[in-house]
Amino acid sequence: MSKKILMIAGDFAEDYETMVPFQTLLAVGHVVHAVCPGKKAGQTIATSIHDFEGDQTYSEKRGHNFALNATFADIKASDYDALVIPGGRAPEYLRLNPEVIAAVKHFFDANKPVAAVCHGAQILAAARVLEGRTCSAYPACRPEVELAGGTYADIAIDAAVTDGNLVTAPAWPAHPAWLKQFLAVLSA
Repeated sequence: MSKKILMIAGDFAEDYETMVPFQTLLAVGHVVHAVCPGKKAGQTIATSIHDFEGDQTYSEKRGHNFALNATFADIKASDYDALVIPGGRAPEYLRLNPEVIAAVKHFFDANKPVAAVCHGAQILAAARVLEGRTCSAYPACRPEVELAGGTYADIAIDAAVTDGNLVTAPAWPAHPAWLKQFLAVLSA
């Protein structure tokens, strides 16, 4: 059965963590609306490509322009069955937007499926929805998960973890595990 999924992204969202779940969820028959605060359908967000090249943290390169297909100001979280939050640098500022926080809280209050990857946990922490939950994220986000009352899942970079309706992963190498687990939660 097709689900209606909301993806909240922003400028410098991680390219793979935005494009791959968007295309995968469309390919299996779901409706996915990608939005960004302050932008309208047809506009684009700049993405970034993060890679692990042996430095203390990831490197960053300019990615693609990702076209949004819905307008953030027009969406109502209650119209959607699930939420996807890509990582990258976008969550740093998206977590400051009260409307983003309200939308995230809606999905948790309604016990709807939520998938977050990498720095997406920053938005979950800011929304205060991690209390008592297990959540994976990019390792640098561990303090935020724990300060928000969550248990940080220190898992392999290509693994994912499911806690009820929440599916999280540390970064884009986990796409196969993360999307498989999210699709299972969606069909439950």
